[in-house]
Amino acid sequence: MLYNALATGVLVLHAAFIIFVLLGGLLTLRWRVLPWLHLPSVLWVILIELNGWICPLTPLENRFREAAGAQGYSGGFVEHYLLPLVYPPGLTPGLQAMFATVVAGVNIAVYGLLWRKHRRTTRG
Repeated sequence: MLYNALATGVLVLHAAFIIFVLLGGLLTLRWRVLPWLHLPSVLWVILIELNGWICPLTPLENRFREAAGAQGYSGGFVEHYLLPLVYPPGLTPGLQAMFATVVAGVNIAVYGLLWRKHRRTTRG
């Protein structure tokens, strides 16, 4: 029971991290110190996607699932949980590059807005 709860906790943390990376830039519009946490997170995800690495949270979740008597899964979090929902099965380097591009694009847009807002407030 404990290991199942730990596996679920890691899964929720992993999902929250992905949401933070995609949309956390919007929070920086309110909390100016947040980019110090958000930007390294964005860079980490881009590196993982472009290099085909597996996030360390995935093997941790699998270990907890196996300790609970359940079967772990192969591949990464995105491949196991998100890809079947949004894309056909089979994570390819092209899809991973697309994920990295989406993450970078969303955050470039948000930080561009933040920069413009900052410039306007310092000018006037």
